[in-house]
Amino acid sequence: MITIRAEHPQDLPGVRYVNELAFGQLLEASLVEKLREQCAEALSLVADEGGRVVGHILFTPVVVEHGTRRIVGMGLAPMAVVPERQRLGIGSQLVRRGLEIVAERGCPFVIVVGHPQYYPRFGFEPASKYNLRCQWESVPDEAFMALILDPGSMAGVSGVATYRPEFSEV
Repeated sequence: MITIRAEHPQDLPGVRYVNELAFGQLLEASLVEKLREQCAEALSLVADEGGRVVGHILFTPVVVEHGTRRIVGMGLAPMAVVPERQRLGIGSQLVRRGLEIVAERGCPFVIVVGHPQYYPRFGFEPASKYNLRCQWESVPDEAFMALILDPGSMAGVSGVATYRPEFSEV
């Protein structure tokens, strides 16, 4: 049985392992560790299967500046599941629970750079529909998506969504 829960200190090696294995490189695992150290507002969840971490998701603040307004939402990145447990709904459980938590906390929006065939099932749409742009111009429009959780807070807002500096440092 899979349990989605907050990351605990004893999960850190498992979280690193999941990210290394799922992405086939060290970049995402190193990014998670940097963000954990430097971002108190991060939301880090794990998928626990019998005491073993088999999945991980991280949400960190992103900012859209619109005129004199500074709107803080969350960025979903990264999300990983160990290869042998992929395509079983674990990633979907992580995304849904994470979105529930950030919505409960009053987050106005969530952005993601991801697969355009995967994230729309959770309500994500191309961010360009909301006049939001990614800070990295190389990201294709269809891969930069937004989920507006509080339409009132986002009414008339447009601009560049800026991730934490750690995303550019790794």
